[in-house]
Amino acid sequence: MKFVDEASIYVRAGKGGNGALSFWREKFVAKGGPDGGDGGNGGSVVLVADEALNTLIDFRFTKKYIAESGEGGQGRDMTGSKGPDLEIKVPVGTTVIDDDTGETLGDLVRDGQKLKVAQGGHHGLGNTRFKSSTNRAPRQTTKGTVGEERTLKLEMKVLADVGLLGLPNAGKSTFIRSVSSAKPKVADYPFTTLVPNLGVVKVKKHQSFVIADIPGIIEGASEGAGLGIRFLKHLVRNRILLHIVDLAPWDEITPAEAAVIAVNELHQFSPALAERDRWLVLNKTDMVPEDELEERCQSVIDALGWEGKAYRISAISGEGTEVLCLDLMTALDEQRELLMENPEAREKEKAVRALIDEEGRNRIMSLREKRRLAGKALDDDDFDEDDYDVEVEYVS
Repeated sequence: MKFVDEASIYVRAGKGGNGALSFWREKFVAKGGPDGGDGGNGGSVVLVADEALNTLIDFRFTKKYIAESGEGGQGRDMTGSKGPDLEIKVPVGTTVIDDDTGETLGDLVRDGQKLKVAQGGHHGLGNTRFKSSTNRAPRQTTKGTVGEERTLKLEMKVLADVGLLGLPNAGKSTFIRSVSSAKPKVADYPFTTLVPNLGVVKVKKHQSFVIADIPGIIEGASEGAGLGIRFLKHLVRNRILLHIVDLAPWDEITPAEAAVIAVNELHQFSPALAERDRWLVLNKTDMVPEDELEERCQSVIDALGWEGKAYRISAISGEGTEVLCLDLMTALDEQRELLMENPEAREKEKAVRALIDEEGRNRIMSLREKRRLAGKALDDDDFDEDDYDVEVEYVS
């Protein structure tokens, strides 16, 4: 199964049923009155978040969704049946956008959450409704209205508290394997990780957080190089970014240069995302000669102008990871408590996420237009089918 995080679909709600024109006819009743019933309302189209789904692959094959129309009214004041609502299941973490206007219709972030995206048509009125003392045999009815129709863009973003940022082979997958039970593929070549991987980090008995391993970005990722442009948007929902820097890089690039490249690409993709809470993690300390370790660490700190705490870890041996995870849990708890108690903080967080969404979406659209004009497509077809084996899973 492919990992698909974007899709476009067409939805149309059902038409309302027409009102009936009818008069009561019965033996021995010379002049029965009007008895035309109303039509039924058309069915609406509703999106439902389902945690059992982790990809939008189904929408690559079925792109049109049309709800049933309401039935017309009948004689004997019988109302037509309402068209049932059409419920479409989408993964938790799906953002719904009106493709024509660019308006964000909603964010489905909880299992079972529903969002009505197309309102069903209103029912027509039967002639009974127009009976009056001066109009005892009305022949007037109304037709049901048409349902709303929309072209929607669905964007799925993984839901995680912490996102891993860094170049390929920085040790992000090894780190998530070390601190959780998730088992992403680890190998000594770039772009080992092709889709986001999620793991649940248990700190204490009743304390845990979700961490996301996002495919590495390279220089030029914000211009479409590598896989970074497709997955940077998944960092939108993360409350803390862990910037993991490889102190023993496999190529000729220095740790300081690698750190600066990742931050620059983040700024170009979304300045607002680059301003999110970001922690610096210096990885593979066990692979650096002891007499060079301090110099390499300081070179990264100086290159970034870093003023906060810099964690030194070895993901493969687990050295330093426990302290890092404990500090992350404490920070996440403090953030969560602040958002629960402070309405202003919640609104600010909502506004920041909306801004990051907008900046990232505009960047991707701009790049796609540039590639379209150049005769190239920013699509999944350049990759092998096996590259998209779904590895997105919550494992505790």
